[in-house]
Amino acid sequence: QVQLVESGGGSVQAGGSLRLSCAASGRTLGSYGMAWFRQAPGKEREFVGGIPWSTWSAGMTIYAESVKGRFTISRDDAKNMVYLQMNSLKPEDTAVYYCASKRVPITRTPSDFGFWGQGTQVTVSS
Repeated sequence: QVQLVESGGGSVQAGGSLRLSCAASGRTLGSYGMAWFRQAPGKEREFVGGIPWSTWSAGMTIYAESVKGRFTISRDDAKNMVYLQMNSLKPEDTAVYYCASKRVPITRTPSDFGFWGQGTQVTVSS
């Protein structure tokens, strides 16, 4: 089992920044990857970005086209933490953001992920 807890959501004006955190605990995470998804009201859950857990594959971080260049995923292996730095936020980024975990490789399909956090709300006003 992997337990995930997100934090750091909130309200911000367009153009602002937020950093979300995801604390992971449970079984050995070395073969697991972490991803961020988001879900806006009335919309399907969509992939934001993902990062493999292993240090050797850190360069394999992937992003959705809609956030590429604005969002950055990073991790702190010593703390079992994954972060989502969100810059230049837009109203269309408003959603509940979830972190999720699965064995590598990272995919973009929510149903591939077996472990989810509870979600944290991000609201961007214009």
